[in-house]
Amino acid sequence: MKRLLFIIGICLAVCATGQTLDECQQAAERNYPLIAQHDLIARTTELTVANIQKGWLPQLSATAQASFQNAVPAWPDEMKGLMQQMGVDMKGLAKDQYRVGLDLQQTVFDGGAISAQKQVAREQGAVQQAQLDVNLYQVRQRVNEMYFGLLLLDDQISLNNDLQEQLAASEKKLTSMVKHGTAAQCDLNNVKAERLKVIQQMTTMESQRRVLMVMLESFCGIEVKQVSKPAAVDVVSDNNRPELRLIDSQLRLADAQDRALNAALLPHLGVFAQGYYGYPGYNMFKDMMGRNWSWNGMVGARLTWNIGALYTHHNDKVKVQLQRETAQNQREVFLFNNRLEQMQQNEAIERYRSLMSQDQEIITLREQVRKAAESKLSHGIIDVNDLLRDINSENAARVQRSIHEIEMLKQMYDLKYTTNN
Repeated sequence: MKRLLFIIGICLAVCATGQTLDECQQAAERNYPLIAQHDLIARTTELTVANIQKGWLPQLSATAQASFQNAVPAWPDEMKGLMQQMGVDMKGLAKDQYRVGLDLQQTVFDGGAISAQKQVAREQGAVQQAQLDVNLYQVRQRVNEMYFGLLLLDDQISLNNDLQEQLAASEKKLTSMVKHGTAAQCDLNNVKAERLKVIQQMTTMESQRRVLMVMLESFCGIEVKQVSKPAAVDVVSDNNRPELRLIDSQLRLADAQDRALNAALLPHLGVFAQGYYGYPGYNMFKDMMGRNWSWNGMVGARLTWNIGALYTHHNDKVKVQLQRETAQNQREVFLFNNRLEQMQQNEAIERYRSLMSQDQEIITLREQVRKAAESKLSHGIIDVNDLLRDINSENAARVQRSIHEIEMLKQMYDLKYTTNN
């Protein structure tokens, strides 16, 4: 029996803990449809790099050609006549020619162009992944808004329950006083009306909480039974935002593009093999005497240097440098705005801390005034309106402390979001 009670107690404690802010943020990132693009970008990058790597494979092409020419190589008439006298019929090449062949090219040296292109493709994929991380990081801010909104509603609902209990106690006391003729019925009705108004406020807050809870559950893709108040945190000033990592990846992409431009200026060395079956062949003298199809082949090495890349090289280098300067400027702008945001959030945290240092004292004083008002009401010194005013003032002080605490926590975690710590 003791073991059963212990297990039940553990289960109740776990259930009472609720979902933490970190759990909700992680669940929201996993549930957000954009997360699927991480795998899509990685697979696309792998395929692009694999295709570029295939540039080292032999390039084979097949051709089939049929042509008709208005002129072909032929023997001079004198030599043709002389050969005919010797009994040799020199027909010359036919004007209709045919060939079916294969052309094999193999790159031996490309100046590092393929390697540079692969690096550019990888860095482009890294930029896309970093941009996706930036978009996903914004999910945290939306979770923060809903999570702390729920915390504030939970505190206000709890304070509303306390207020209802106070009004119910006053109502019970006034009921007894009416029976004994020491209080009027209108005083009792006044307290009842105030309690019903507080119940209406409770109904509104519970409705708002249900709507916000459904939104948070839909956003996170998990069942959120309740939220738990996070602990206060001290955030270091180091900045690790994904926007900075995006800018770093853009700079690495610019470096890779710069290397690719340099590689494009270098010559390419390759070997080749060509072969075809058709007419005429390489032995044109034989084909001028007979018009039979033949096999023909050639192997060799080829050095090519595309000097056309020089025409645009300077402008392309300038464009890459401008991309690099743009990224650096984006970093400066982001850090400038981020520092301003941190300053505002730190100032807000200190302001709420200062307000909270006085909240408890205000609550204590309001509680003493309310208790004194209850005693005065029992002795007929004040009326019910004065008591209700003091009860509402005490409740307002408690609500204000709750707002200050939740807002301070929210500013702390917003600062944590601002710096990604």
